[in-house]
Parts: sequence; structure tokens; C-alpha cells
Amino acid sequence: MADELRIFSWTISFVVFLLVNVATCQDAGDGRMSLVPAMFIFGDSLIDNGNNNNLPSFAKANYFPYGIDFDGGPTGRFSNGYTMVDEIVALCSSLSLYALYVPGFATLAPTASLPPKVAVRFAYTSPAELLGLPLIPAHSQASSGDQMRFGVNYASAAAGILDNTGRNFVGRIPFNQQIKNFESTLDQITDNLGAPDVAQALAKCMFFVGMGSNDYLNNYLMPNYDTKNHYNAQQFANLLVQQYTQQLMRLYNLGARKFVIGGVGLMGCIPSILAQKNTNVCSEEVNQLVLPFSNNVKSMLSNLNVNLPGSKFIYIDIKNMFQDLLTNYRRYGFSVINRGCCGIGRNRGQITCLPMQTPCPNRDQYIFWDAFHPTEAVNILFARKAFNGGPDVVYPINIQQLASL
Repeated sequence: MADELRIFSWTISFVVFLLVNVATCQDAGDGRMSLVPAMFIFGDSLIDNGNNNNLPSFAKANYFPYGIDFDGGPTGRFSNGYTMVDEIVALCSSLSLYALYVPGFATLAPTASLPPKVAVRFAYTSPAELLGLPLIPAHSQASSGDQMRFGVNYASAAAGILDNTGRNFVGRIPFNQQIKNFESTLDQITDNLGAPDVAQALAKCMFFVGMGSNDYLNNYLMPNYDTKNHYNAQQFANLLVQQYTQQLMRLYNLGARKFVIGGVGLMGCIPSILAQKNTNVCSEEVNQLVLPFSNNVKSMLSNLNVNLPGSKFIYIDIKNMFQDLLTNYRRYGFSVINRGCCGIGRNRGQITCLPMQTPCPNRDQYIFWDAFHPTEAVNILFARKAFNGGPDVVYPINIQQLASL
């Protein structure tokens, strides 16, 4: 009986919070209302914020120097600080505050030639702090409706679209299981309060999904997987997107309507891949391997926008963002583009960042934090582009426009 009362209390508070947010998020006249009531996040280590911490997994980042620039230290984020999603949450929470405190923010070009930390330092700290908004919690750490008020992050390092992706790391939460975790949350809420109220709330929420990188890095390209013996590049891309389509439709059938889909980056340019060669040149072979997947995802989203009533899918073209950054890195304030800030071996990418390792001191000038992941400075830069950028980096509309629908 006590457990039933606890669950009922949790579900009541969670849905009340969501419904209150739905009622108020559009009223930003005083600069203190969020653009969306909540965000639900699915993905891999690029946006994981601690879901692997308590798993029997080799894919963890809950140790120093991860989080060296994050308030509170290591959390499980695979970054020295913010992830891309952290910054998007802050932007969605406080757009009108930028207008109050940062003149010209709304019209500032996403490719403005300013060092990332100079251009956006205010954008990812002060507004969220002034609003008192918490960062979205990891699913493994959220135990109450109050903690989940602004959404939940289900992302897991080493996770993939395919369930067997990332098995070398042992524990991880594949995308299918992430969806099941979200579904379990909704089942509890819907059983107690009914589907109409939940559906009303979810239709206004934003769903961020970033999957696919591990299906290449920790599946197709791994020597102990035989995937490449069964599929060529196009066939594997077709397999992935077939699964991906079904997974996104599951989220739609659960009530999701506003989707932000993060594309994969230039994986042939990360330190882990560069370290496999004696040159500092991106692996065109790896970049070409992944290209059919990116093309298929774009086609998939176009079809879903047409065939799923009431839905809106937008695509963040991470590949284009990285190509622009690597070409114009000095313009953005970076100086090191081909090695990690923290790691061991060639390009600091042969072994990724180890516990208590001393990272580079000038982290703002590095594109890559470790063997696989970008620095906080890049995450913030890319988040801003996705938020208010043009169709060269996010389309058919940007995140700010999606939030306003």
C-alpha cells in the first residue's frame, strides 16, 4: 500500500508539473518561461549524463578529469563540461533572457567569428542560473516527479540503434531499451491519470534523439564483429535506418510529436581514427562508410514528416557543422584540431582519457576532449547553431522555430 501511494504521488506530481509547464511555457513576457515544457533525451555517450555510472560497464565518465569544467565535477558526461544537449536545454529555457542581457542575441549569426567561450559563456551559465532551472537528470538518477519536471535523459554511452552494438563495453542501454524505460514511465503516469492529459503534455515536449555513431565505431568497424562480412556500406545503412524508423515511430505512438534528430559527425576525423594512421589526415574511407547512413536518415525524416500526422522532425547536420569547424577552426577560436585534450598515444587517441590524468590546460582551444568526444566549447557552439541556425546546419526548421510551434 505504501509503495502504491508513493507511485501515485510521484505520477501526480510529474504530470501536474508537465501540465503547468504546458500552460505557461509560451508566456515568456517576463523573460522567465521556458520555450518547451520538457525535453526527453535518447542517445549515446555524446549526450549521456550519468546513466552508465552504476552499470557494470567500461563506458563510464564519472571520474576526474571528466567534468573538470563542470560545476560539481564529474557526473558521467563524456566531456570536460557541458554536452550539446545541456546547452540546448539552457537555450530553450531562457531565450527571452538573452534578449534582456545580450543585445542582438536573436539575430547573432550562428557562424559569427567569435571564440566560442567569449561568444556564449553567458549563454550557458547565467540564464539558467537566474531562472533556477535544473539540468535534465539522468534516468538512473531521477526518482521523483519534481526531479523530472523538465524532462529525463535516457542516453547511454556505447548504445546503438542495434541491440548488439557496444557489447565490448559490457553494460549499456541500447536505444530499444531506452524507449522501454520511457514507456515504463508513461505507463505509470497514464494508468493513474489517463491518456488525454498525458498526450496533451507530451505533444508540446521536445524529444531529442542522437544515435548511430556507435553502430559504426563499436560495431561495424570493430575487428571482433563480423558485421562487415554480411553488409556493405549501403546495406548496413539500410539496416540501421529500417530499425531507426521503427524506433522513432514507437516514440511517436507513445505521444512524441516534436523531434530533434542529431546526425552523426565526421567520424573519420576523430582522434581514435586518426591514431590508427601515421598521418593527421581524416580517414576518407570511414567518412564515406558513414555517408549512406546520413543520407538515409535525411530521407527517413522527410517521409516521417509526411506520413505521421501532427509530427515535426528536424535534423541537425553535425557532419556539415564539423566540416565547417575543421575548415575554419581559427575563425572560431580553436587551434588544435587533430588530437584529444585528454588521452594517451598518437593523437591522444589510442587510449582515451584515464582516471586522474592531467588534461591540456587550454581546453577552449581544442576541438576534441578525448579520443571520441568534442570539448564543451564545441558542444556549445554546435548547440547554438542547431538552436537558431539556417538550413545549412539544421532543417527544415531550427530548434527555436520547432519550440514555437
